Amino acid sequence: MQRTQISTNHAPAAIGPYSQAIRCGQFVYTSGQIALDPASGQLVGEEVQEQTQRVFQNLQAVLAEAGTSFANVIKTTVFLTTMSDFQAMNAVYATYFSGMTPARSTVAVAELPRQALVEIECIALIED
Repeated sequence: MQRTQISTNHAPAAIGPYSQAIRCGQFVYTSGQIALDPASGQLVGEEVQEQTQRVFQNLQAVLAEAGTSFANVIKTTVFLTTMSDFQAMNAVYATYFSGMTPARSTVAVAELPRQALVEIECIALIED
């Protein structure tokens, strides 16, 4: 099955040896996004709500480059440095999904790159 690397300047460049996303067949698998501003490369926001908003803007840009959108996301994984941020993250998260919400896992982790508070990755369907 053919794999295609997805890359856009409207989301932060990878900060390591990975792709922003990979399309494989009818699916796109995004790498985790943290709240980096694509223009400056700097972490945005000190609160989880601000960071979650930027994360979704980054994911939206990657999904658009792949030819899909949040309407076609079937699974997300959310990484939080503290589960006490769950409610605040979830309030922002809910604004990006209407109708059928994707399956989701949320886990607490010891640390994220650049001292981010939240990281989110997703899998989306590309409809032809």
